[in-house]
Amino acid sequence: YIDEVLSKYDTQVQAYKTGKKGVLGLFVGEVMKLAKGKADAKKVNELIIERLK
Repeated sequence: YIDEVLSKYDTQVQAYKTGKKGVLGLFVGEVMKLAKGKADAKKVNELIIERLK
């Protein structure tokens, strides 16, 4: 789900990479929505940060 969300929000990914860390919540929320709440939000958060490095 993470790759799907990040590809959908390319503009926000670029914003994150330029320092706007607030969009991270958007990514986590979208992944959680796709996973129907069954994903571990903390782990999703870590994976997204790792993916955006």
